[in-house]
Amino acid sequence: MKLSDFDFDLPEELIATRPVRPRPAARLLHVEGGAMADRHVSDLPAILRPGDRLILNNTRVIPARLFGERLRETRDGSGRARIEATLIGPAGENGWRALARPLRKLAPGDRVVFSGRLSARVRARDEGEAILDFDLTGAEFDAALDEAGRMPLPPYIESRRPADAQDAEDYQTVFARQKGAVAAPTASLHFDEALLEALRAMGVAFTEVTLHVGAGTFLPVKVEDVTTHRMHAEWGEVTPEAAAEINATRAAGGRVIAVGTTALRLLETAARSSGRVEPWRGETDIFIYPGFTFRAVDGLMTNFHLPKSTLLMLVSALMGSETIRRVYAHAVAKRYRFFSYGDASLLIP
Repeated sequence: MKLSDFDFDLPEELIATRPVRPRPAARLLHVEGGAMADRHVSDLPAILRPGDRLILNNTRVIPARLFGERLRETRDGSGRARIEATLIGPAGENGWRALARPLRKLAPGDRVVFSGRLSARVRARDEGEAILDFDLTGAEFDAALDEAGRMPLPPYIESRRPADAQDAEDYQTVFARQKGAVAAPTASLHFDEALLEALRAMGVAFTEVTLHVGAGTFLPVKVEDVTTHRMHAEWGEVTPEAAAEINATRAAGGRVIAVGTTALRLLETAARSSGRVEPWRGETDIFIYPGFTFRAVDGLMTNFHLPKSTLLMLVSALMGSETIRRVYAHAVAKRYRFFSYGDASLLIP
């Protein structure tokens, strides 16, 4: 299975840099039973069935992108340097792993002062990352980070425009509760409270799970034999209550539909041992590509993904590679908007 098998031509102008408003006005390519239909997210109450259950990832994106200055005592006064850091995961009580640029200008013991009240000491530098120990912890750290940080937009948006105040709202789901993600579960960005209520009213149920999306979600696949690719690990949790709700839905003949690849990966991790979703908590590096046997989900709502990405491999595993090639060719021809702020697909194999 070659990386080139998952390539396609994508016109650059189809990469969305802002979401549509209102959120459910985004287009939705409904693929089910071999048929495709051009719809909108707002049509979900007419597409889904009473008894279906949508799985929502309630992770909350933190404003993880920071700009600051390194302070180091030197005789020649060269101890100051501008530093950009993106937090990517906790490292102890007050520590965070960070992608820092330029990393070569950081050494253990250096102090980095960011905007507002936020500052940190460099604990270590290893394997392309720095570990920063912040002066604040708990609620004080959260408040200072909210003041100093910017939303960590994906590289394909950040290269076209900087993050701004509007992204603090746009790049967060309306049901975000558990802080810890450095990227949004983007399929969930299409929901607003009115759509959620309309779905509840017609008999669709919801279950929340948590998977803290990491910066590794944007890392490219660098091996030609995709089966040798190693996924980044992300922390997630399926509570006993969530597992019971999901299993009850399946037992009653309802469909379990993951909203986003993050929710799907978490559920399939939780179902690996027994074939049914079990309570689960920890880090998952599950890699889903064609040939994978799905045990937890009956469908997936997801945005349109990058060429040669692990997420394109995941939807190919769910629907079949040939079907996904037709779906993506249709999406390009019909001018669907791609990636994090783009349109969505509903995939029912």
